[in-house]
Amino acid sequence: MTKIPKIDAEITKQNIIKFIKNKVSEANANGIIVGLSGGIDSTVTAFLSTEAIGKKNVFGVILPSTTTPTEDKVHGIDIAQLLEIDYKEIAIDSILNRFLVVTNTEGKASKLAIGNLKARIRMAIIYYYANEMNYIVGGTGNKSELLIGYFTKHGDGACDMEPIGKLYKSEVKQLAKYIKVPNYILNKTPRAGLWENQNDEKEIGMPYEILDRILYLYIDLKKDSEYISKEIGISKQEVERIIRKVQKNAHKLQLPPTPE
Repeated sequence: MTKIPKIDAEITKQNIIKFIKNKVSEANANGIIVGLSGGIDSTVTAFLSTEAIGKKNVFGVILPSTTTPTEDKVHGIDIAQLLEIDYKEIAIDSILNRFLVVTNTEGKASKLAIGNLKARIRMAIIYYYANEMNYIVGGTGNKSELLIGYFTKHGDGACDMEPIGKLYKSEVKQLAKYIKVPNYILNKTPRAGLWENQNDEKEIGMPYEILDRILYLYIDLKKDSEYISKEIGISKQEVERIIRKVQKNAHKLQLPPTPE
């Protein structure tokens, strides 16, 4: 049974640290800004950024809304304090509500539109601080979510670099354990908090462990849906659903198209 090979955590860690240092140097930036959601991806990004360029050069931003679980906000603050980095907490509801009033869509907007708007408001705030401080934005996307488009275009997908962007979610967890991310972060249910009771794996329709194996077989090993279905023991229709997500959302990882 094909499984994703285990990463060499130390080599992976050092490669990412070197990558972060190079990107900050290339941009002639003063540091890195990271949106701290209280989840594993942003925590690993903050840990490695701090190790790469020092705690005085990393700034965390915590941007809760009414749909953000209190635990996530608390955990974001905890990580900033654990790493001893400066941080700012800004509730985004007043901005969101004003936007809906100005656009005359208050009480009319769909859950998806509001969720994506929250992600884009957060992006705007993060880039405001980045511009003011001459920092670059450290993205927190992992390979699993990037491939299937499970992020908001020009929202949480907007960044200047993706330090963990080549790691599947299961590999991020391996690295997180190695660098000693707290267990309360490691064991949390993945969620974005864009609406009430939001849950990543429920929205994706399967656990990350299964998703990662499908993506590894399809992307890395170039296997077809029939092979993947038999290898993992799930329906061919489910495999093809994920493959369609990869194909449909490829545009999110590319520059906007222009004519020849």
